[in-house]
Amino acid sequence: MPVPAPPVGDLPAHPALPADSTPRTEIATGVRLSFAAGLGMFPLGVAFGVLVMQTGLPWWVAPGLSIALFAGSVELLLVGLMVVGTPLATIALTILLVNFRHVFYAFSFPLRVVRHPLARFYSLYALIDEAYAVTAASPGTWNRFRLLALQASFHSYWVGGGIVGVAIASFLPGRIEGLEYALCALFITLTLDACRSRRQIPSLLLAGLAYASAAVVAPGSALFLGLLVFVALLLGRYQLQRHRERRHA
Repeated sequence: MPVPAPPVGDLPAHPALPADSTPRTEIATGVRLSFAAGLGMFPLGVAFGVLVMQTGLPWWVAPGLSIALFAGSVELLLVGLMVVGTPLATIALTILLVNFRHVFYAFSFPLRVVRHPLARFYSLYALIDEAYAVTAASPGTWNRFRLLALQASFHSYWVGGGIVGVAIASFLPGRIEGLEYALCALFITLTLDACRSRRQIPSLLLAGLAYASAAVVAPGSALFLGLLVFVALLLGRYQLQRHRERRHA
């Protein structure tokens, strides 16, 4: 008589390494898996460093924000907010709204494989869009070595790109326009990469539906309303998925 599979909630929290693998090979795998998104992160970091210098901020703002905050979209927004002297309360609210999507990343991000408290804190801190997109494309294959190597690689690409951008900007004779739109191109790439796994295609369709309906109902506030609608749809999808998993278990 076959033994029934354990419920999802009873699976081991810290899966062992594959039989033919070692920590060194898993770290190398994590670094290798970071290359595709890293090719987009590094030039974006360069653009961020150049933008910092072109707005007249001190050079250390680029590596400082990248190390202390590590949130590409927020950092690009902060540069503009800092230049115009935006109040701290407005900056805090902006960061909350822009990064609120990370709350939903925790539903499927493999943070449970990281054991050490400090390493776990770093993994949570370094939970960025790129890390989520890569892990979502290959669920069930992650361990602490591979995951932390992936996230540390992304962090180094971003910080290193910003430093290179600062250096480049010091030699530029004039201003470069349009750097703030580089982030949009990276998000498109991440979306396409995540959709290689068919499990993520419904989320893409829900995002399109949310924005289309918001654009019809409130064209002047389509982005904000679309985000709210998308959050509601994601919550509904998550609850439906949990219900299905419990039934199969």
